[in-house]
Amino acid sequence: MTDTEIIDLYLERDQAAIRQTSDKYGARLRRISEGITRDAGSAEECENDTYMKTWEAIPPNEPRDYFFVFLARITRHLSLDACKERNRLKRKAELNEFTKELEECIPGADDTAGEVEAKLLGESITKWLYTQKKEHRNIFLRRYWYMDSIEEIMNRFGFGESKVKSILFRSRKSLQDYLVKEGFEA
Repeated sequence: MTDTEIIDLYLERDQAAIRQTSDKYGARLRRISEGITRDAGSAEECENDTYMKTWEAIPPNEPRDYFFVFLARITRHLSLDACKERNRLKRKAELNEFTKELEECIPGADDTAGEVEAKLLGESITKWLYTQKKEHRNIFLRRYWYMDSIEEIMNRFGFGESKVKSILFRSRKSLQDYLVKEGFEA
């Protein structure tokens, strides 16, 4: 079934939409969640919550051209929330590690103006990503979107630890330079 047909089922409020979504994307959503939560039970719960959130979000949204990305974003946020809720010390340390790596090049804000700036920042980061070599972009996304460990990235791409760390370091520096040019302060 195509994404458009699945979206139509959601718009018709047909519960078959959830089954079709699960059949088509369930395994991929679980992998995303398990990569973040490091727990199969939590990943399954996040996958199921993704279907509920999707049911609530369609309508008004109609993500026909980016359905998997729409689902993946919901799953990612639910998985991060699950980590925060459980307050698992090991995972908390990993989240802090990711934050420390990126905080040098990405500004932060906690108010309404900051939310607007965060949206603009996200758009700028997306533009920057498409200026990178495909391999470097994929490594950056594996680390900071999927939250893969250095070891997982090494295994996925067949690189040594120093090469992965070097690519990530140069990518963060490039991102920082790009964001400064775009008017964001680190």
